[in-house]
Amino acid sequence: MNLLIMGLPGAGKGTQSEFIVKNYNVNHISTGDMFRAAMKNETEMGKLAQSFIDKGELVPDEVTNGIVKERLAQDDIKEAGFLLDGYPRTIEQAHALDTMLVELGLKLNAVINIEVNPDILVNRLSGRYICRNCGATYHKIYNPTKVEGTCDVCGEHEFYQRPDDQPATVKNRLDVNIKESAPIIEHYTTLGLVKNVGGEQDIDKVSQDVKAILD
Repeated sequence: MNLLIMGLPGAGKGTQSEFIVKNYNVNHISTGDMFRAAMKNETEMGKLAQSFIDKGELVPDEVTNGIVKERLAQDDIKEAGFLLDGYPRTIEQAHALDTMLVELGLKLNAVINIEVNPDILVNRLSGRYICRNCGATYHKIYNPTKVEGTCDVCGEHEFYQRPDDQPATVKNRLDVNIKESAPIIEHYTTLGLVKNVGGEQDIDKVSQDVKAILD
């Protein structure tokens, strides 16, 4: 079984990826893992990627695509299939993936798209706050302090948010993701591959819905 998983930051891709890998024994392929392995093993594409990273430059699409193709050409993929996570990020990468799958004799079975209202994701992702005194981390929805305004660890009352966790920054990040992912989802919808899953439900219910699709 060969799959893609898509969804905005905070939608629960990581949790459902773990569920799919555990229950269907496919190879979980994330962009970060692929890059690290290619550079560690000093593959042709890995060395090329390293040369850009060493200069502080973005790795171009053709190198990223090359690293993905190197990984998909390995024997364990033919035996057990894959779950691609974090790739493709652009419509150009999606077209490149189409081409490489044909060249490798592989076929995509489904694109699992976890849907969550962006406003809910802003609350999920911007809820983290940190005690200024001891660094203990909390979340206003999922892990609040036991006594409002008082750190559980050190008893201090002053908290702050990292710039990345502030609502305006989170919303901007989501807007960029929505803009990039929309043409990719449209592309795979046209191919009849997209399976939408409601990500606002209880985690176990999301997993059940994923299982119903894959079974």
